[in-house]
Amino acid sequence: MEVTASSRHYVDRLFDPDPQKVLQGVIDMKNAVIGNNKQKANLIVLGAVPRLLYLLQQETSSTELKTECAVVLGSLAMGTENNVKSLLDCHIIPALLQGLLSPDLKFIEACLRCLRTIFTSPVTPEELLYTDATVIPHLMALLSRSRYTQEYICQIFSHCCKGPDHQTILFNHGAVQNIAHLLTSLSYKVRMQALKCFSVLAFENPQVSMTLVNVLVDGELLPQIFVKMLQRDKPIEMQLTSAKCLTYMCRAGAIRTDDNCIVLKTLPCLVRMCSKERLLEERVEGAETLAYLIEPDVELQRIASITDHLIAMLADYFKYPSSVSAITDIKRLDHDLKHAHELRQAAFKLYASLGANDEDIRKKIIETENMMDRIVTGLSESSVKVRLAAVRCLHSLSRSVQQLRTSFQDHAVWKPLMKVLQNAPDEILVVASSMLCNLLLEFSPSKEPILESGAVELLCGLTQSENPALRVNGIWALMNMAFQAEQKIKADILRSLSTEQLFRLLSDSDLNVLMKTLGLLRNLLSTRPHIDKIMSTHGKQIMQAVTLILEGEHNIEVKEQTLCILANIADGTTAKDLIMTNDDILQKIKYYMGHSHVKLQLAAMFCISNLIWNEEEGSQERQDKLRDMGIVDILHKLSQSPDSNLCDKAKMALQQYLA
Repeated sequence: MEVTASSRHYVDRLFDPDPQKVLQGVIDMKNAVIGNNKQKANLIVLGAVPRLLYLLQQETSSTELKTECAVVLGSLAMGTENNVKSLLDCHIIPALLQGLLSPDLKFIEACLRCLRTIFTSPVTPEELLYTDATVIPHLMALLSRSRYTQEYICQIFSHCCKGPDHQTILFNHGAVQNIAHLLTSLSYKVRMQALKCFSVLAFENPQVSMTLVNVLVDGELLPQIFVKMLQRDKPIEMQLTSAKCLTYMCRAGAIRTDDNCIVLKTLPCLVRMCSKERLLEERVEGAETLAYLIEPDVELQRIASITDHLIAMLADYFKYPSSVSAITDIKRLDHDLKHAHELRQAAFKLYASLGANDEDIRKKIIETENMMDRIVTGLSESSVKVRLAAVRCLHSLSRSVQQLRTSFQDHAVWKPLMKVLQNAPDEILVVASSMLCNLLLEFSPSKEPILESGAVELLCGLTQSENPALRVNGIWALMNMAFQAEQKIKADILRSLSTEQLFRLLSDSDLNVLMKTLGLLRNLLSTRPHIDKIMSTHGKQIMQAVTLILEGEHNIEVKEQTLCILANIADGTTAKDLIMTNDDILQKIKYYMGHSHVKLQLAAMFCISNLIWNEEEGSQERQDKLRDMGIVDILHKLSQSPDSNLCDKAKMALQQYLA
């Protein structure tokens, strides 16, 4: 209770008619709240904030009073997130931004320090910096005033620059030119905050990155300055942030992946950050940045995999929290627990990048101590982020035929994967279903057990998703499942999917969905007995779908795939009749035999060859009907084609007529 009584006394003094006493009251309040969260909370509850803001904005307040008010508000903001929320509710940001128009530097610095504290809090919406269009240019102008304005403004920018819109606003207001020279400031804090600014400006932004490559500071190009900042004698935070700048510029296409500053400087620096000597936070950031750097480039993946035993070094990321007996310090345990998730997530991400393309690297990862067990355990972790990273890592390793046949089988990876697919957020579903596509390839031993565990229904469900990536993966996995499958599996797929859904997918707006659905149809309609069986039950609808696609505005690949489906139907015994009795389709095949695109001519030729093949019953009638349509004349013309493939196929078809 006594705290509240003394707190009330502090607030009451802010209303004294004597300005000198008010100033003394604010100074006493400042000394009382430093490091005292309880006192801060009490003063906020008692309404100190609106009064301090009133004094801060009052024309008649002395500059000294205004400055002290800004300092106290900054101190209140340093407390809990709730304190920051209370300050935001009192509209502190517009008041402080208004304060930046003052001529007095000390007051400006106090306002900026308070703004910095508020904007770096997770509860503050970044948008508040951009609401008034005059703010950013004014902050750019204040950068030249003092090392404090430089430090705080850069810190505000780096925290409030989220996404391409913010990057563009800052870039258009001259952020690059205004901040570049701060990299050579005498103050370490200014250099550091300027560097952080460049990392957030360059991230996934080709426009900014291409500009940075050519910026000169004191006669030196920016990438060279960044390289100097990631040398071993620099503070770790500086090394890491410079490595991020170079990584982001490289990923945005402004620096080549084989440039020395990436291969000889950035990559080794990031690998160093993964070592045991570094703090857990640094190891997380190092691994995540390295994963991002090497993700698209197989050469960098190979170099990283043989640098400083990286693959073995990452195994250590799974050893936190250390065995409890070894940790007597409860704070340390808490710290380790907090970072254990992040460490596992980072290791999975980096393994996924390392193993994205190279078979030998995947083998090395899988042979690292208990790695498959660790990944499988990761699939059922409580943290969504860890689960996602584990699925991505498995997906990367599942690109290997060798591993699908061995490690994936030994560890029955499909079991936890099917569990993950039951009820996961979309981002996990997309990767997990993509991996299921790999496990369903015809050479994968997991195919059988997956089918028995209800995969068909699950995948048919995915094809109805709102999310196009999930529709593609659902249909892709079904396509792999149907490849060289037995009749029962094909019947299951058709029954679960339903013809209605199949046709909905054939008219899907997403080209990938359409292509994979055609691939599924083509796989369903392979081997004669299957073709005849499916066409006897679904023939009418399938012929309708084929007609619609051949008439529609589709690209060459789609039409080629559709003609290949027709060629498969033409290979059936009874299914042939569905083509021969459909003059519309026959005319379309004829049209594509004379098409300007060789791929389509070849696909149409396959249809004709299958229809006229001699050894088969009824071939004579089919040959006569096609001759009457003028097909033989077209075959003669095609036998003169400059395309050797087409020419051979035409000659072979003509021989069927001569036999």
